[in-house]
Amino acid sequence: MKGFIAALKAEIYVTMRSQSARLIVLLPTLIVLIRAIVVKFSESGQQARDALLGQDDMAVVGSNAWGQLVDSFSVGLTFLTLSMLAYAAWSFANDRDTGVIRHALIRRVSRPWYVIAKLVNIHLLALCALALLAVSIGTISALLWDFGPVVEDGYELISSEEIQTEVMLGLRLALLPLPAALAFGLLISVLAQSATQAVTSALGISLAFDVFKGVLGERAYYVYASFQPSLIDQSYLQDVSRLVRGYSDVMIDSRMLQLNEWIAMPQMFLFVVLALLWVQRKSL
Repeated sequence: MKGFIAALKAEIYVTMRSQSARLIVLLPTLIVLIRAIVVKFSESGQQARDALLGQDDMAVVGSNAWGQLVDSFSVGLTFLTLSMLAYAAWSFANDRDTGVIRHALIRRVSRPWYVIAKLVNIHLLALCALALLAVSIGTISALLWDFGPVVEDGYELISSEEIQTEVMLGLRLALLPLPAALAFGLLISVLAQSATQAVTSALGISLAFDVFKGVLGERAYYVYASFQPSLIDQSYLQDVSRLVRGYSDVMIDSRMLQLNEWIAMPQMFLFVVLALLWVQRKSL
C-alpha cells in the first residue's frame, strides 16, 4: 500500500504540472462554450430574418435552455471521453518509453500498484474535467437561454421538474461507461509497444466500434461504448435531447436502460484485471 500511495502522489504531482493534462481538462469546456455562442448567434440571426419576413411569432427550435443544455453535455462528454481515452492510452506507454516506470519500480513500487495508481489519477483528472464542464454548461445555458417547461399553444407539455428528472437520468446513464472507457485505454496502454501505438489503437478501436455498432444491432448493447455519448450517438442522452424539446415520438427501450446500468462496471473490472495480469508479464 505504501508503494501505491507513493506512486499516486508522484502521478498527481506530475499531472498538476503537465500542460497536456491542463489542455485535456479545458478542451471539452472550450468546445462547448464556443458551440453555445455559435448556436445563440445562429438563433438570433434566424429570429431577425423571421422578423423581416413577418414571421416573428414563429418559435425558434431549441430555444429552450434545457435542450441546449443536453446538447452541450452530449458534445462535451463526447470530447471528454475521447480525450481522456487517448490520455489513458498514452500514460503508461509513455512512462515505459521514457524509462520513468523503471525508476518507480526501483523505489519498490510494484507493477500492479503502479497501474492502479495510474488508473486512480486518470479518474481524478476526468472528475476535474467533468466538474468544470458541468459548471460551464450550466452557466452558459442560463446566460443565453431561459429554463422553463415545454409549452405549445398555451398548454404545458412537460414541466420543468419532469425535464430535470430526465436530464439527471440521462447524465447518470451517460457517465456510467466513462470508467470502463478509461480502464480500456489503460489496458491498451499496457498492451501496446509504444505510446503512439497505444493512442492510435485506443482511438481507432473506439471510433471503429462507433461506426459498426449500427450494423451489430442489439449485440452492440453488450459493449459499454454503446451507451456513452459519441460522434454517432445512440446513448439515452440523445433521447433526452428530444424529450426535453417536447417530441412525443421518442421510444424508450427499458431493456436497453437496464443494460446501460449493468454492462459498464463489469467490463471496467475485466479491463483492470487484464491490465494487472499482463503488466506482470510484459518487459519494461
